Amino acid sequence: MNRRLLATALATAIALLAPSAHAAFPDKTVTLVVPTAPGGGNDAMARIIAQKLGPLLGQTVVVENTAGANGAIAAEFVARAPADGHTLMFGYIATHAMSPALQKLRYDPVADFAPVGLVGYSPTLMVSHPGSAIKDVKDLVAQLKAKPERYAYASAGNGTAPHFAAELFNLSAGVSMLGVPYKGSAPALTDTIAGQTQVMFPSFFSALPHVRADKLKALAIAGPKRSAQLPNVPTLKEMGIDGVEVQQWYGIFAPAKTPKAVVDQLNKLLNQVLTDKDTMKRIEDQGADVDTSTPEQFGQLVKTEMVKWTAVVQRAKIKPD
Repeated sequence: MNRRLLATALATAIALLAPSAHAAFPDKTVTLVVPTAPGGGNDAMARIIAQKLGPLLGQTVVVENTAGANGAIAAEFVARAPADGHTLMFGYIATHAMSPALQKLRYDPVADFAPVGLVGYSPTLMVSHPGSAIKDVKDLVAQLKAKPERYAYASAGNGTAPHFAAELFNLSAGVSMLGVPYKGSAPALTDTIAGQTQVMFPSFFSALPHVRADKLKALAIAGPKRSAQLPNVPTLKEMGIDGVEVQQWYGIFAPAKTPKAVVDQLNKLLNQVLTDKDTMKRIEDQGADVDTSTPEQFGQLVKTEMVKWTAVVQRAKIKPD
């Protein structure tokens, strides 16, 4: 009997000393994949978060820009990555609502991801090249009605918020602008600043530094209210153009089947980062509103947005090309 007890005690001790089959998370570098080119608003926010999240996790968090196919390449990569929490995605309204609503993709924005948490919102800003002959929104509409397609708008790609906002503007104002899709917001902004395109609907976060530097002219807010950052810029509704309210949202996703304990840990630390005063100020100074959520709340937002933008695609007859 004593020998049995001794054998059991030894077996228990060995089991406790043996390495766990499931190493504690995280046990290596965490990669945060950004589906847009460097230099845009998504990239800036991802880097702010990664810088703060790394020390809390006890591991380096590297930002990896994987632009292309309007975010689909990055989304497919993360959806098929090991579901262990070490590969995450900085997803947003385009990758997880607008683009899937517009076209069939090789990933499912709901089934292929485990929502970690919301990061925040940013209204869409209508801007023009400061050297163009566009005085304001009413002047732009008058010019386009007199000469359709006189101006071209830049977008971050088909199925992105700048694309949807511009097409909704065309529909609501009864005008026609030519669309020029780019591989991300940063190159689209660069060409608008250079005058290659004349109008764009970037996120407030992306556009604000260029507006402050007088490289872009703010025409209107494509959202429900004016911004405290640019209090003199009216909403499109105030300018007589209704139905163009495009508020972008951003959040962190993990691959589907990532263990709930890992998702919950990431959510807790992400929310800790987002309630840090320095982080909030750095993001909000650029015109974005920080917000937090549980994984479940964020998942419900994605489902609701899919329904919303699928209906917009049908109503506005927006095409992928």
